[in-house]
Amino acid sequence: MSPRTALPLLRGRNTLSFAPDQCSRLVATLACPFPSGEDGDHRDAPGARQAFDVIPSRDAAAGSGRALFDYARRGQVRQALDHFLAARRLGGRRVGGATLSCVLKVCGSVPDRVLGEQLHGLCLRLGHDRGDVSVGTSLVDMYMKCCSVEEGRKVFDGMPERNVVTWTSLITGYFQTGAHSHVMELFFRMRAEGILPNPFTFASVLSAVASQGAHDLGRRVHAQSVKFGCRSTVFVCNSLMNMYAKCGLVEEAKAVFCGMENRDMVSWNTLMAGLLLNGCELEALQLFHESRAVMAKLTQSTYSTVIKLCANLKQLGLVRQLHSCILKQGFYSDGNAMTALMDAYCKCGELDDALNIFLLMPGSQNVVSWTAMISGCIQNGDMPLAVVLFNRMREGGVLPNEFTYSTMLTVSLANLPPQIHAQVIKTNYQRSPPVGTALLAYYSKLCSTEEALYLFKMIDQKDIVAWSALLTCYAQAGDCDGATNVFIKMTMQGLKPNEFTISSVIDACASPTAGIDLGKQFHAISIKYSCHDGICVSSALVSMYARKGSIESAQSVFERQTDRDLVSWNSMISGYAQHGYSQKALDIFRQMEAEGVEMDGITFLAVIMGCTHAGLVEEGQRYFDSMVRDHKISPTMEHYACMVDLYSRAGRLDETMTLIGRMPFPAGPIVWRTLLGACRVHQNVELGKLAAEKLLSLEPLDSATYVLLSNIYSAAGKWKERDEVRKLMDTREVKKEAGCSWIQIKNKVHSFRAYDRTHPLSDQIYTKLKAMTARLKQEGYCPNTSFVLHDMAEEQKEAMLAMHSERLALAFGLIATPPGTPLQIVKNLRVCGDCHTVIKMVSMIEDREIIMRDCNRFHHFNSGVCSCGDFW
Repeated sequence: MSPRTALPLLRGRNTLSFAPDQCSRLVATLACPFPSGEDGDHRDAPGARQAFDVIPSRDAAAGSGRALFDYARRGQVRQALDHFLAARRLGGRRVGGATLSCVLKVCGSVPDRVLGEQLHGLCLRLGHDRGDVSVGTSLVDMYMKCCSVEEGRKVFDGMPERNVVTWTSLITGYFQTGAHSHVMELFFRMRAEGILPNPFTFASVLSAVASQGAHDLGRRVHAQSVKFGCRSTVFVCNSLMNMYAKCGLVEEAKAVFCGMENRDMVSWNTLMAGLLLNGCELEALQLFHESRAVMAKLTQSTYSTVIKLCANLKQLGLVRQLHSCILKQGFYSDGNAMTALMDAYCKCGELDDALNIFLLMPGSQNVVSWTAMISGCIQNGDMPLAVVLFNRMREGGVLPNEFTYSTMLTVSLANLPPQIHAQVIKTNYQRSPPVGTALLAYYSKLCSTEEALYLFKMIDQKDIVAWSALLTCYAQAGDCDGATNVFIKMTMQGLKPNEFTISSVIDACASPTAGIDLGKQFHAISIKYSCHDGICVSSALVSMYARKGSIESAQSVFERQTDRDLVSWNSMISGYAQHGYSQKALDIFRQMEAEGVEMDGITFLAVIMGCTHAGLVEEGQRYFDSMVRDHKISPTMEHYACMVDLYSRAGRLDETMTLIGRMPFPAGPIVWRTLLGACRVHQNVELGKLAAEKLLSLEPLDSATYVLLSNIYSAAGKWKERDEVRKLMDTREVKKEAGCSWIQIKNKVHSFRAYDRTHPLSDQIYTKLKAMTARLKQEGYCPNTSFVLHDMAEEQKEAMLAMHSERLALAFGLIATPPGTPLQIVKNLRVCGDCHTVIKMVSMIEDREIIMRDCNRFHHFNSGVCSCGDFW
């Protein structure tokens, strides 16, 4: 007998003889879910509604309420609300607290704030808001689900009595709205008031801890969950695994999993996702195989997670197998699974397969799938297709979200990022952290620190990624002071720097104007935060020390690295090359070859530079040929400029011109400027004139070209031609860059120009300079006045040489530091040849190591010898 026929039979006996409580029980009985195997629609409540309709005298507190509860329990939100409103229209009956609690929960699940506020007014009128804990709890829950946190908190604070459900509703609401710091505060306050947490409380608190990455708090909450007997609750254990995984504590997550008596599919999925998050793809894959033996049927979430780890491993074959499993299981309409497949095919380089999946899922195409497809196009280098898809997405009425915009901002097409920025402003996404960070990254490439700072200030919730992006902008602009100030502000706001933050600020410390000791201080900070062994930090340290003249420190960090990336190898090779230790640079390159490290164009640029500084022409040509032939790397303009430098520096100018003539593209400014500099050294007037003409046609306002050509004419005694070059500079209003040298003493940088008398210690500096010159002459020094390119008397030329900026900086360093202290000087132009001789002799007479960095390279002077071997 079906449930639909039961009611008439009962009515046939004598329905009117049932007492009201019996009617209520009958309605409740008929409203219960159908037992397994019986006929009936499990998604409807016709029995309850029919029974309710035929009762002659309905009890609003019983029959109506139970029918309402039945609708709510079955998830039939609209029917529940319609039923409640219909009952209210009949009027005449007082609404009970249980009914109000039920309808408030239904309202929160919609969510409908307007209706919720009306129900709140009804609660106030009926006096249920303060006297009934369940009504107050339902009000808190409703407001939190409607994202009305302040209103929910007001109701909570006004309740005279609260239970664990009330507290849990408030805590869950704060977590869901992103106010994670309030979650822990409320949890500890709840404990202080003597309320014992339940499993749902722990689940919400652990989720908040996971989002903050606060593993210390997580351990405390874990201990509390064990204390209150929740260690065997499956969803609490799942939350624990999620928390430990997001805090980077994989072993702890695995320990929770192994200690679980019962596991559901969520347990397996949570641990798999945690392993994937922490880069343990192979372990996650093994766990997947184990889950197939234990669980009868895998869920869409499981497949999505496994497909993601296969994508990270670039396992195309396994991705195809999983694709087949999804089709067999009937999950082909699941948007998450199909989007994961698209992403996997894109990461495996199969863009066509990804596009086919995307085109065959029109019913599931949403902003997530569109964004995944656009991202796949960018990953595979098809920027035009990414732009086409972005436009079609908008034409189809799908609105881009923050992740779509942040993805599009990575497209390297001219003028596109500014257009996307305009769209971001129009749709009010500039305050979103992902979009703001992407905009910061774009303006960092332009070294626009002012624009980046403006964008940074607009971001609502500045996380560590946003701070790191701003630091990167200052680092790329070479603004060490700005990067340092940003780092200090970040730490003052309580954010803990990670390895990417520290590596960015260390990069900023490598700029020429940065203090020598500042990089060492950030090295110490990296040790304090246990980030110094991170590959990006150690690579940044190698680069920073090499660029700041401390090649020994760079070598020490390099040798301590357990893992090295390409940046480390390239930094070490180029560091040795720039410091004049060409043989060591070649040794590192051979070690790199022996370890099978894949090289790039920068690697060969560094090794050819090493050959250039040592005059190893044939060896440099051999490496260039190997780059093209063996490694299939196409030479760039920078590679050809380095080869031009290799031949021209060695005086082989005819071969240099042959090389330029064979270039597959027209020679750019860097090539002609390199040749012009070589013509200055080798005094080749005609070739220098040709190089200057080519260079001026490309960069007519570059002052260095005029100066070099003028110097070539001066050295050859062609004063008329030199004067013509000077007049041309005046006509075109081109200003010569003044030579300047810097030296840091006790964390303060002192700058000097030629004939400079602005320094407070100028009298002592010139006195030391005079005494130093006299001592050098006693040791056999004879000024090389050919470096003074002016038509004047020899005495005047000698006086000019003695007051070059690098000598003033050297003299100040000698009087400002104790004997034997190493000195480091930076100059913006090429060091004068006569000054080079003087510094060599001073290093021997004063028994000091002197490091000189000019615009081309480092010179290490020690005991009268320079690391460049007088070849620069």
